[in-house]
Amino acid sequence: MLDTHDPQALQGCDVYDRQGDKIGSLDDIYQDDDTGAPEFGLIRTGIFGTGSHFVPLRDASTHQDGIQVPFDKDQVRNAPGVEADGHLDQSEERALYEYYGVGYSERRSDSGLPDGQDVVSAGTAGRDTSGPTTDDAMTRSEEELHVGKERRETGRVRLRKYVVTENVTKTVPVQREEVRVEREPITDGNVDRAMSGPDISEEEHEVVLTEEQPVVEKRTVPKERVRLEKDTVTDEETVTEDVRKERIDTDGGTDDLTR
Repeated sequence: MLDTHDPQALQGCDVYDRQGDKIGSLDDIYQDDDTGAPEFGLIRTGIFGTGSHFVPLRDASTHQDGIQVPFDKDQVRNAPGVEADGHLDQSEERALYEYYGVGYSERRSDSGLPDGQDVVSAGTAGRDTSGPTTDDAMTRSEEELHVGKERRETGRVRLRKYVVTENVTKTVPVQREEVRVEREPITDGNVDRAMSGPDISEEEHEVVLTEEQPVVEKRTVPKERVRLEKDTVTDEETVTEDVRKERIDTDGGTDDLTR
């Protein structure tokens, strides 16, 4: 239990959930108007303390350098939004108690019932022990798993062109001219050409020789076009997640109504 002699001394301490995980820090304490006992705590949550949520302190207890409440961290952080203006009216208290599943009674009641007695709706069989009576039925809910898809980038592929050098060898036939000496005797057929010059003289005769040599020429020739295309491949992935279901039991002499 909390020390009710000086509840404001707890202001600023750490608040832990039922598992011992830190929820946030106790920013303010709202006391009961009649008894002055700590009734609700305003807890600052988040890395920079930007969130604020109310939690009942009725069943809170001391824990190390702070206090511990019998609720889960997520339950506190998802509590109904109530303006922290220094005082909670009955409708705000009722909403918070109903959310946390804590019994609630209106001490200052206009219903004509004795103080502290809950109001029971006419025509309702029984009453709610966890809070104000609503109707004659209880709603059972389940979490359902809905799986969607999101598209994210997995990588990038780009085309890059670069130059490599390789050695190419080709054999090319080439021709060259060579000279040879031919001698022919003087005959009736060539005697006139043989005697056309002086009888005795000096003379030179020249023949030009030629040869073929390889000539190398390089030309750029387009060979192919290369592009990137995307194909869509469909795979199947199995998603596993825990879902919660509410079960309803009866306490008493009736048959089990678990669903």
